[in-house]
Amino acid sequence: MTAAPARPRLVTLSSVELADHLGEALDVYVAAMGYPPGTARQRRNLWLEHTRRAGWRCVGWMDPGGHLIGIAYGYSGGPGQWWFEEVRRGLAARGAARDPAQPDWLHDYFELTELHVRPDAQGSRLGEGMLRALLDGVRHRMVLLSTPEYAPRAPGRAWRLYRRLGFEDVLRDHRFTGDSRPFAVLGRTLPLPPAPERG
Repeated sequence: MTAAPARPRLVTLSSVELADHLGEALDVYVAAMGYPPGTARQRRNLWLEHTRRAGWRCVGWMDPGGHLIGIAYGYSGGPGQWWFEEVRRGLAARGAARDPAQPDWLHDYFELTELHVRPDAQGSRLGEGMLRALLDGVRHRMVLLSTPEYAPRAPGRAWRLYRRLGFEDVLRDHRFTGDSRPFAVLGRTLPLPPAPERG
């Protein structure tokens, strides 16, 4: 009889534990996003600063050897934060901030800041597992995130995950200050729907 291969385990990480695994976490981020290796060095202090924000929480997947293969974190969003101000600017430019028919997306939200799975571990719903674990028990009314636009390519795994879980468009083709790439801002109300039964 052949033993089943050891599966990764989903873990909750404290700020100290993330700091201990920060090199691995940033390697996952760089590989998943296709960024040049030097990006990890640039993001290190920012990720550590984020751990001190209100409502910060973090989860990850560990392989059987104790190495991170997935990372996700976020915190309570609000005025004065760079991302909040950038999204508010984008909404105001499109007139959405003054449209009473639009939800007040920037009120009472959790910012899903990072969610990444190492490319060789993608395709096994690890991203969905992290997303559900991260948002379980979050006491905000909504969750918001930004992700690179995919056109002209077909939507990738991250986009399919967000759409499957009911995330809708808040802002499309948005340019954050200092980045020429177009991003989408997506959001949905909380809590997430229950995970479907798998037979």
